Amino acid sequence: MTDIPENMTAVEIAEPGGPEVLKPCTRPVPVPGQGEVLVKVAAAGVNRPDIVQRQGRYPAPPDASDLPGLEIAGEVIAVGGGVDGIAIGTKVCALVEGGGYAEYCVARAGQCFPVPESLTMIEAAAIPETLMTVWHNLFERGYAADGDTVLVHGGTSGIGSMAIKLCNIVGIKIIVTCGSDDKCDAAKKIGADHAINYKDADFVEEVKRITDGAGVNVLIDMVAGDYVPRNLQCLADDGRHVTIAVQGGMTAEINMAFVMMRRLTLTGSTLRARSAEFKSLLTDEIYRNVWPDVEKGQLRPEIDKSFPLADAAAAHAHMESGAHVGKIVLEV
Repeated sequence: MTDIPENMTAVEIAEPGGPEVLKPCTRPVPVPGQGEVLVKVAAAGVNRPDIVQRQGRYPAPPDASDLPGLEIAGEVIAVGGGVDGIAIGTKVCALVEGGGYAEYCVARAGQCFPVPESLTMIEAAAIPETLMTVWHNLFERGYAADGDTVLVHGGTSGIGSMAIKLCNIVGIKIIVTCGSDDKCDAAKKIGADHAINYKDADFVEEVKRITDGAGVNVLIDMVAGDYVPRNLQCLADDGRHVTIAVQGGMTAEINMAFVMMRRLTLTGSTLRARSAEFKSLLTDEIYRNVWPDVEKGQLRPEIDKSFPLADAAAAHAHMESGAHVGKIVLEV
């Protein structure tokens, strides 16, 4: 039995604001409840929702830790009641509702993946949030299928890079947008079929050119706002527009007659607020359909840079600079 200390080092949001409000603190080590495991965290992924939470615009769910951090990797050191199939000493990565920026974190057993030998802990920590987000929105909400063409904005983000790799595995053509020629080159190196520099070219016209006027079948949108009517111009008939973030604004003005005539579908989702039952089902579906590729080393996240846990503020500043290609991870 591993000795579990009473207290741990964590990083908390002292008050809403910039990266500097992320402060090291001492907190009690959490206790796993029914259906939960306690993980000694080796690494934690940094995601855009962490930044929005830090800014005071994305509060944690009422039953979740107020500490940031939505995905972790580490070793299980205690299990709560009703947990089957996860033993103490098991290496796992997991989607959590919060609390990842810490030495110890509680995770629901149903949201844990076993970490294979093919992955480092830094890589494992960079998988759950992005893989679950991309899988759910691309396939369950966007109904992407073999032979489709997909457009994803932010091609070198954690989400974008995971979308590229997943599309490569399942045989879907993927077009991405990026903010520089260097990032376009990086996206193509990761595996994008086409990358559009949206600062130098009209992505609507480029998509039409690339697809010979047919448009894309699915579009994963992280921008929203005034991008939405332009996005719709990129869709093929019966195309699906899936919004997963609103970095460009929460409202959009669209021509509903255009939607009707083209038989378009507009949908979207958030992951953090979904029920434990939904997340467990999603974890199981990914474990059955995708995890064999992870275990074989055929699907692994694109890692940009890792920072010590105490340097979480620098990690956030790096993400907000937009300079990253792939995932940013905190080492604990």
